[in-house]
Amino acid sequence: MPSRLSILYVGPMVAGSTTMQRAQAFRDLGHQLTCVTTEAVTQAVVKPSLFSRLRRKITGPQDQVKANVGILQAMQTQPFDLLWIDKGLTIQAKTLALARIYQPRCRIVGFSPDDMMNPVNQSRHFLKGLPHYDFYISNKSYNVAELQGLGCPKVLFMENAYDPHTHRPLPVGEAERKRLGGVVGFVGQWEPERAESLRKLALAGISVRVWGYTWERMKNVPPNLMLENKPLWGDEYAQALRAFDINLCFLRKCNRDLQTTRSIEIPACGGFMLAERTCEHSQLFVEGQEADFFSDDEELLGKVRHYLDNPPERHRIAEWGLKRCLRDKYSYSERIQHLLTKIFSHDIRTAN
Repeated sequence: MPSRLSILYVGPMVAGSTTMQRAQAFRDLGHQLTCVTTEAVTQAVVKPSLFSRLRRKITGPQDQVKANVGILQAMQTQPFDLLWIDKGLTIQAKTLALARIYQPRCRIVGFSPDDMMNPVNQSRHFLKGLPHYDFYISNKSYNVAELQGLGCPKVLFMENAYDPHTHRPLPVGEAERKRLGGVVGFVGQWEPERAESLRKLALAGISVRVWGYTWERMKNVPPNLMLENKPLWGDEYAQALRAFDINLCFLRKCNRDLQTTRSIEIPACGGFMLAERTCEHSQLFVEGQEADFFSDDEELLGKVRHYLDNPPERHRIAEWGLKRCLRDKYSYSERIQHLLTKIFSHDIRTAN
C-alpha cells in the first residue's frame, strides 16, 4: 500500500457528521483527499423538513448536487488509489462501472454506519451498485453476510470509533454542568423504548436530562425528565458527556444495534457509560470495570441508584473506559488504518 494515498472521498460533507470525522481520519493518516459531497447542506441539519421526508418516502433519495457527475469528472482529471463512498444512496451503478473503466486499479470501497437491510436505509441505486464495490464496510456485524448475499463481493466489519478531535476529555466546571449536564443524561433521538425507560427512571425520582430531536413525540413527560429537544455538536457534545454523572447508551432497535457511536464516544470523552448489555458491548468494555450494562428497566434503575451513591467507583470506571479506548485503538484513524491494510492486500485485478 502506498504510504500516501490519493483518495476520492464521497459522502454527505456536513459539518458535525461522522462522515467528516472519517475524512479527517484519512488526513490524520497522511493521505490526500479530493471530496465530492452528496448533500446540499454544509452544516448539521437538526431535523429534515416534512416536505423532504415525504419526498424521500415517495421518490427515494435524489442526487440534488450531481455527485455522480462530480465523481466521473474527478476520475477523468487525476489518478486515485481509492474511491471511498460513504453510504452512497444516490450513487448509481453506472457511475461505479464507469469509474472502474476510467481507473481499473483504483479500489472502490463503500461504507455505511446504518443497518443497510432496513428499507429506510436503502435505495435502488445502492442495491444495484453493490456488485461494483471491491469492498463494502459496515459497523453492523450482521450486515456482513447479508450484504454479501445481495451481491457485494467482499464485506468487512468495522466497529464503531471516536474522533480524537471531537471526542476527548474537556474541562467541565459547575457552569458546564448546569448548562449541559446533570445527574443522568442521554444524547440521541426519540424512540418509544427509550422514552419508556427514561419515564420509569424519572417516576422513580431520578433527575434525567435528554438532548436530541423528535422528543416532542413523548407525551405526559414526568417533572423529573427535562427534554431539551435539540442536538449537541462538537465541544458541547464532548462537555455534556463529562457533565453528567451517568450517561445512558440506548441502542437503536430499528437498526438492530449491538453497539452505536455513543458506545465509544462516551468513554472517549471521559464520561461514565451505562449501556444496554450486548455481546459486542461486552467485547468492547469489561462490565463493571470500564463501563457498565443493563438488560431491562429494573436493572437500569438499580444500577443508576448504585452509581449515584458511589461516585469514586463511577469515576474509576470512566477513567478505565477512556484508557481502554486509547489502549485498544478505538479511534477512526486507527480503525481505518487496519481496514486499509486489508483492502490493499487484495488484488483487484484478479478479483474483478
